[in-house]
Amino acid sequence: MQNTLNAVTSEETQRTIEHVIHESIVEARSACGLHGDTSQECAVAWDIVEELQAEKSHRSKEVQVKSSLDKYCSSHPDALECRVYDV
Repeated sequence: MQNTLNAVTSEETQRTIEHVIHESIVEARSACGLHGDTSQECAVAWDIVEELQAEKSHRSKEVQVKSSLDKYCSSHPDALECRVYDV
């Protein structure tokens, strides 16, 4: 599964994580059906789903597109346009 989550582009990453989440949900439902809703196996399976969804959320936040001003300020942090003042 670790290799599955290491995709090259963000679009591929989104699709891969979504696919793994879908598979994990199917497995969690199966575990709960076999062992009962209050079983340890059911709880662990849903914890895995929750962790994968959190990872998807974190990765989507990392992929935010920078504006041209953000790119400029990354290259020129001392420029007047890039200064931030506390009021």
